[in-house]
Amino acid sequence: MASESNSLVLSGFLDYLRIEKGLARLSISAYTTDILQFSEFLEKQKRLLLTARRTDVRDFLQQLFSHQVDGRSVGRKLSALRHLYRYLLLDKKIEHDPTLNIESPRQWKVLPKALARDEMEATLAAPLTMRGGSARSTKESGALASRDRAMLEVFYAGALRVSEVVNAKLEDLKIDAGYMLVRGKGDKERVVPLGRSAQEALTKYLAEARPILAAGKQSGGSSAPSARMGSARNSPLLFIARGGRILTRQRVWQMVRAASAASGRAASPHMLRHSCATHMVENGADLRTVQTILGHADISTTQVYTHLALDRLRTVYQKHHPRAKARGGNC
Repeated sequence: MASESNSLVLSGFLDYLRIEKGLARLSISAYTTDILQFSEFLEKQKRLLLTARRTDVRDFLQQLFSHQVDGRSVGRKLSALRHLYRYLLLDKKIEHDPTLNIESPRQWKVLPKALARDEMEATLAAPLTMRGGSARSTKESGALASRDRAMLEVFYAGALRVSEVVNAKLEDLKIDAGYMLVRGKGDKERVVPLGRSAQEALTKYLAEARPILAAGKQSGGSSAPSARMGSARNSPLLFIARGGRILTRQRVWQMVRAASAASGRAASPHMLRHSCATHMVENGADLRTVQTILGHADISTTQVYTHLALDRLRTVYQKHHPRAKARGGNC
């Protein structure tokens, strides 16, 4: 029934474009594709083209963005819907235009992707369960796992960027005080807190794993000058590769991707940063605090997480306000 009703609406609109507007066949085909896509989206929400709401249009556009549809294509689809509902309004088939006052997609900010909490837990635990390559000794494999676990905990605890983790120095870590100094974009410094899990993972890594990695062989063979080896083993960096070498951004990215596979997702280091911010806001953190931890110069950058705060506000309101739920029973 829903598909039949939507088909009648679409058929009437296409006749209008063909006969009254005189549009070319290719233009009509593009309108058909865009409106059919929105129609299918509505049917999953058990709604019709004639009963669509403004929130339906916004949710549809947001879904397109989440599927990596480019802004130009999203803008074209919104334009098609505007023409459809203008036609329906003029034809007196609807009373309100659901596309009214919806801003151009160029003004939209794509919501950052984040792992769910159970996915984050699986990702954090993954290094301790994954096997190393056959060329690694058991001791070295365990050291790498300990390092990777500590890095993941720091990513999630402090919402760090990959460059900030790679360049973090031993002297920046104040593990007993529960924080570390981070040098972000433009050499701006900020202090980020480290929770108990991150502190424990770092303590284990520094005591047991880092000395093993610092003493490991470099992948350049024995021909490397001894002076170079000495400086590598005494690296000031917090996280190191075997032989005390500097970790590359690519290697860290690969590690995060491999660890997140345990959750069924393919995460990036930046997704761990977004996960930290997302979970904090979901738990009631104010945006100013999140802004400070993320190191955003302007809170408008942090306001992309506002939708999470509003979702939580709505949930709490519905649960606790005595007039939030429809009253039933006898009057």
